[in-house]
Amino acid sequence: MFSLMPSLQLLLLNSNSLTTIKDDAFYGLPHLEYLFIEGNKIETITKNALRGLRDVTHLSLANNNMRALPRDLFHDLDSLLELDLRGNIFQCDCENKWLMMWLKNTNATVSDVNCAGPIEMKGKRLNDLPILPDECISTDFVRHQSIPTQALSADIFSHKEDIYVAMADPNYNSCVVMEWDHIEMNFRPFDNITGKSVVGCKSVLIDNHVLVIVTQLFGGSHIYKFDDQQNKFTKFQTIEVFNISKPNDIEVFQIAGEWYFIIVDSSKAGLSTLYKWNDQTDRNETGFYSYQFLHEWFRDTDAEFVELDGKSHLILASRSQAPVIYLWNKSSQKFQLHSEILNVDDVVAVKAFRVDEELFLAMTCYIGDSKVLKWTSKQFTEVQALPSRGAMVLQPFSFKDRHYLALGSDYSFTQIYLWDEEIKMFSKFKDIYVQSPRSFNVVSTDRRNFLFSSSFKGKTMVFEHVIIDISL
Repeated sequence: MFSLMPSLQLLLLNSNSLTTIKDDAFYGLPHLEYLFIEGNKIETITKNALRGLRDVTHLSLANNNMRALPRDLFHDLDSLLELDLRGNIFQCDCENKWLMMWLKNTNATVSDVNCAGPIEMKGKRLNDLPILPDECISTDFVRHQSIPTQALSADIFSHKEDIYVAMADPNYNSCVVMEWDHIEMNFRPFDNITGKSVVGCKSVLIDNHVLVIVTQLFGGSHIYKFDDQQNKFTKFQTIEVFNISKPNDIEVFQIAGEWYFIIVDSSKAGLSTLYKWNDQTDRNETGFYSYQFLHEWFRDTDAEFVELDGKSHLILASRSQAPVIYLWNKSSQKFQLHSEILNVDDVVAVKAFRVDEELFLAMTCYIGDSKVLKWTSKQFTEVQALPSRGAMVLQPFSFKDRHYLALGSDYSFTQIYLWDEEIKMFSKFKDIYVQSPRSFNVVSTDRRNFLFSSSFKGKTMVFEHVIIDISL
């Protein structure tokens, strides 16, 4: 409409009932200097609405109904001297973060822009508000890869700067090993350790040994070692499992430089068994050997090694009684029963994590509420309960300074919780879909972060953890 007015210098559009200004609305006015659009009902103005107005020195959008302005709205206004934005209903939130920054850096004279909301900001000047560097930053979990493997567990490990995952796949009686492809940026097949009813795969790297512990319901359990010449895993050792009837978890840890692992037995007739690494190459006795039997007849489900007040502890969860804590005795070099964790029953998994140097436990309960407990120098006390019908895993994980919990259930979406620093609790963040998840593991490579989730009844899923600037 302005294509025949190239010399127009002053344009007044005040007190009309305009509600929207769209891209290139003032095309054909290269010499416009004064633009006043006051007292209208404008709610929306698009990013390129003022494109081409390089000679405008005075602009007024006063007394309209605008809550926010699109980023870089004033990008083409090279000659701007005065701007009037009074009388609008600007929200002083992430949507207008760019405007706060622009107001602090522009050479133009701008009228006071007051906040109309949120409530705690009402009446404050937009250009007086501090701009916090991490404010308006959020995250998301974006589906990255689907792997056609049904797995009871997944374990991430590194070797020679490459990243691998070992997954226990009972349906195909194997421990599936996959390798991260740095070119295709996903996991690809690497090796397949075959067995009988494989229920657990756990890696341990000791000196130059890259080992994978494979537990089975039938046919015993074994340790496989990576052979550099064959570029595959070969059988290294058969584990003594005389007292293990139904292996359910493997926990690997070090105490005073010595390597141990425990196989948790979930049967009524078995014993959770602790193994110790013996490195006597000269006697041909290098390997893990049974060292101590723990917690007889209690259907143990999970084990977690933690350091409490400088001392080594082992927590054993059970379906038939409250979780128990074992304390490492330096004199006898064995674990001794120390205490129980009260008011938590029917626990299927336990995971330890730290937030701001404080120690917490995530207790997964299949029936009732899963629990988050905090160590208070004498005992673990409950700080939060999470509804969790059918839950098999409550996994804590972190990316930089953001702490999460993944609550995986057989009956619903996986719920991701995010730690709220103000209330010192986890708040619901989002849902992701994994069918019958059994584990969640963090993978960080090539400057990208991923969440690897094994599935017992569907495809194993890999999600990328992405940073989102919600002020854009």
